[in-house]
Amino acid sequence: MSFRDFYQSLPQILAAKDFRVVVKAIVEARRRKKPVLWMFGAHVLKVGLNPLLIHLLRRNVVTALALNGAGAIHDFELAYMGCTSEDVAAALADGSFGMARETTQMLNRAIRDGAKRNLGLGEAVGSMIAKSRLPYRNLSLLATCHELGIPATVHVAIGTDIIHQQAVADGAAIGKTSLTDFRKLAGVVAQLGGGGVVGNVGSAVILPEVFLKAVSMARNLRHPVKDFTAFDFDMIRHYRPSENVLKRPTLLGGTAVHITGHHELLIPLLVQAILEEC
Repeated sequence: MSFRDFYQSLPQILAAKDFRVVVKAIVEARRRKKPVLWMFGAHVLKVGLNPLLIHLLRRNVVTALALNGAGAIHDFELAYMGCTSEDVAAALADGSFGMARETTQMLNRAIRDGAKRNLGLGEAVGSMIAKSRLPYRNLSLLATCHELGIPATVHVAIGTDIIHQQAVADGAAIGKTSLTDFRKLAGVVAQLGGGGVVGNVGSAVILPEVFLKAVSMARNLRHPVKDFTAFDFDMIRHYRPSENVLKRPTLLGGTAVHITGHHELLIPLLVQAILEEC
């Protein structure tokens, strides 16, 4: 059968019903020109989903992205050499884990330059990838967002990322560019009310915490951030996504969907279902 026939054959119960709710909300949000914000943990990039996500960016289905610091690293490495990640257990024994020269030097240089130009971290890295003409830059989410003028923000906790391990890391620049991105994200969140969509895929702590604060800041400035759809897709259920993305932000009105499953299965299904309905 075709994918459309397969999708329409899914039973109208439990997770299959919830999945349809997410698809419909995203399609309706774009028809109404409301934001569709997707927040990603790094694992989503590691398992090879960038091409599908880039397709949605180019179709103007996803209108804003937020990554953690590791997401920006994997995005750069995909653009630089077409693959990413390393064997942590094997490399940790001799201290070589995270010590790749190119990743550390190029990303930290981009962040320092971005701080001087008052850019956010996502824009700084995306601009560097695009302008450096890296061989696989077509796989980069950040470079694609830079090209298309789509907000792409990176939210960093100092010490969590391999590029913080070496002396070239500049804490002031990292902090300045990530704070710029937090304010940019808050501007996107302020527009979610009345039909927008926010999805958290694979971030257990950083992005749910950042999102909650962005919601609070937007409401403090009297933006009506309510009546939107929030969804969380991850391999296991975590406290912060459940509370800070789904439950607390939608108490004033909205829809919350929690589906447990592997990214490399759920996201391709979601992308194709959205494209079938657009």
